[in-house]
This record gives sequence, structure tokens and C-alpha cells, in this order.
Amino acid sequence: MSLDTLLLYALASLALAITPGPTMLLALSNGISGGMRAAAWGIAGASLGSSIVIATVALGLGSLLAASEWLFNAIRVAGVLYLVWLGVKLWRTPPADVGAALAGAGEPLRGRLALLRSLAVALSNPKSLLFFAAFLPQFVDIAHPQGPQYLVLGVVFVCIDTLVMLSYATAGTQAVRWLSQRSLRALNRGCAVGMWLLAATLAIWRRPGA
Repeated sequence: MSLDTLLLYALASLALAITPGPTMLLALSNGISGGMRAAAWGIAGASLGSSIVIATVALGLGSLLAASEWLFNAIRVAGVLYLVWLGVKLWRTPPADVGAALAGAGEPLRGRLALLRSLAVALSNPKSLLFFAAFLPQFVDIAHPQGPQYLVLGVVFVCIDTLVMLSYATAGTQAVRWLSQRSLRALNRGCAVGMWLLAATLAIWRRPGA
């Protein structure tokens, strides 16, 4: 893999990462409701999920999902239901009290929940798996060992994605400092609506050629 190819891949990964998606909305919401510590747990969960998806593609299992209509639809339905449920939870979650958020009160439990939620979102979206199955091989030189190349591509994407999620989470924690409780609640509910819109998109989405 040449340096030019790697730079092109990094730019494409950045473009993908900055597009608002469920993990980015969760990072923003976690920053509002749980502070930076909880947001960091959520980011760790999303990064772990992305790593698993990329490893799945590297092992060739992405082609299995592409070939199995039943498996694809099962994961898609599960993803839709989870995003709807998560939207309901975000809608009902009150924004953290400013003092509690800055002090980090009650973070351990909330942090573990944030990790599990983000991990579940990352693993329950078949679009991500199919996207990576089509996206990553374009940057792999088949004339050289593919395993190390997939490892490099995975590390680059996860690092870029993590930095973008950190920016979303930081925006959430700063919102707690400067916005009123009503504005914070509206912002958090906006994340919930975003989850429902993403669920609707996933519900009606069909793979090319399906």
C-alpha cells in the first residue's frame, strides 16, 4: 500500500466519520447526559464495534452477509428496533445537572451503559458491514499480504472516527456549561429524533441489486 493510497483512504475515512450517524449522536448525547467520562466509555464501545466490523470484513465474512438475504434482513430489523428503542431512551433521559456533570457523579454505571449502547449500535447496522466490505478492499494491494494492510486501514479509520466522536462529545459537555436545562433537553431530544430518522432510513433501505 503506497503512501498516496493511505492518504486518500484517510481523507475518505474522515468524510465518512464527520457524517452524522448513530454513534456520533450518542457521543453528543452522552456528553450532555453523562459528562466526558461517560462519553469516553461510549466512544470506546463504538470504536470496539467498528474494529469488530472491520475484522469481520478482513476475514471475508462480509461477503457472507452480502450473499444471505435472510441474515441481512435479520440484522437490519434488529438494528431498526434497537435504534427506535434507543431514541425512546434518549427522549426520556433528562440532561445532567451542571454540577453533577462536571463533578462526574454517578459516572461508572452510566459509563458502562454508554459503552454497551454504542457497541450495540455499531454491531446492529448491516449497512456498515456492507459498506466496509465494498470500501476497504479498494485500498488493499492484493499483490502483498492483506492481513497487515487491513490492520493498518482499521487502525487509521478507528483513530479518525474516535477523534470525530471526541469532538461531538466535547460539544455536548460544553453545551452543559452554557445552555439552559430546557435547551439541553431539546438538544438531547434532537438526538432522539435523529435516531428515529436513522431507524426509518435503515427500515426502507435496500442493498444495491436487491
